[in-house]
Amino acid sequence: MDLLLENVCHSYGETEVLRDISLSIPSGKIMCIVGPSGCGKSTLLRLLGGLERPSSGQVVQLGTPPENCINPLTYVFQDFALLPWRTVEKNIGLVLEDHQIAKARRAEIIADVLARTKLTDFAGALPRQLSGGMKQRVALARALAVNPAVMLMDEPLSALDSQTRELLMGDLVNLWTRQPFTAVYVTHNLNEAVRLGHSIVVLSRRPGCIREVVTIEKPLSERQIRDSELDAKQEYLWNLMREEAAAADQELLNV
Repeated sequence: MDLLLENVCHSYGETEVLRDISLSIPSGKIMCIVGPSGCGKSTLLRLLGGLERPSSGQVVQLGTPPENCINPLTYVFQDFALLPWRTVEKNIGLVLEDHQIAKARRAEIIADVLARTKLTDFAGALPRQLSGGMKQRVALARALAVNPAVMLMDEPLSALDSQTRELLMGDLVNLWTRQPFTAVYVTHNLNEAVRLGHSIVVLSRRPGCIREVVTIEKPLSERQIRDSELDAKQEYLWNLMREEAAAADQELLNV
């Protein structure tokens, strides 16, 4: 299933947040969204997920969800959103409970995503017993459990330290390599964008418009921590954003 945005604009009262956004999000690819603070990245994600309706324009779903898809669109948030009184496997199972899925099949799904996210040995643990990186793996496993057509990821690694972030990026690459998924990934971290994105959408400062869509042809599995090609892409992205990022930062400080 592809997602298509056609001339999407959005405002909160008199504050224009997004202006004339047209994008095609193809199946089986990761599209990253970057831009200055306050440019509407998270708002764009909410519009894609149907949590808000655009002020004008439309968001269109093209094609059909994958086989056995339980929820076509699902979110992965920065704050994990785990229930502290539920174990890892029961936090994952929460998204399956309102669906008519046989108990045995539900157990199969949970076991599969636990294995894919390296959490099998932690199935009975409570969130308070887990590190930040492990909690985010649970959130990712929960999203994968519904076999979504598109994962909407809102700065999922931003609360983690640099070492944990590096490990989780590797996990995401491995997951995608084994079974490609479609994702829209909002981040303020350009290193994450060039490591994970097949394409990177650069938004202008508010109201957010598309300045450029940068593609990276290098396979995800071949992208390294020290990579001159990715370093050059990251520098190019920063040069696109630098002046507007500084202006947006000053604007926020003056609020």
